[in-house]
Amino acid sequence: MRAFRKHKGVVAPLDRVNVDTDQIIPKQFLKRIERTGFGQFLFYDWRHTAEGKKDPTFVLHHPQYEKATIMVAGKNFGCGSSREHAVWALDDYGFRVVVAPSFADIFANNSLKNGLLTVIVSEEDAATLMKRAQQAGYELTVDLENLRIEDGQGFSTQFAVDGFSRHCLLNGLDDIGLTLQHESEITTYEASHPASEEMRQAFIGSI
Repeated sequence: MRAFRKHKGVVAPLDRVNVDTDQIIPKQFLKRIERTGFGQFLFYDWRHTAEGKKDPTFVLHHPQYEKATIMVAGKNFGCGSSREHAVWALDDYGFRVVVAPSFADIFANNSLKNGLLTVIVSEEDAATLMKRAQQAGYELTVDLENLRIEDGQGFSTQFAVDGFSRHCLLNGLDDIGLTLQHESEITTYEASHPASEEMRQAFIGSI
């Protein structure tokens, strides 16, 4: 997982509430077995017309948001199913941060475990950012080390992230990375507790 410390990027405004995971990545695109390649299908039903053509009115098709890496959205972002693919799609598209007044719990947890930072701000601050993001090239700096976001134009606010998630993000540690921090202890334990031949054969037979 990529470490996250400080990120500065163009902000794309998604002025919608209750954005559910089936809209973030529709179910027909969940057949891939890799974590990559989902970005092209992000918000597919909103980005395309019923005929399958690109909808030029959708925010991500505006040239000024072509390189956006931060999204500001309405409350309850990521509701619906628990599919982790929604986070993979946002990350694969290029987003590093989503800012909103609230997030669905499972989506927020999946995000933090995959290096996508979810920042909770007040509804008033979200509305301010949504309005400012209408400007071409509007950027935010998101500082995880100091738990602050600012735009250099007078907007600045603190945000909160639990200590464990913050530690993992700052150091680029997913669940596997956390486990590997204890590799030497695991090796020592395995050396002192060799598996019996019966257990070894049972394991081989189960593969």
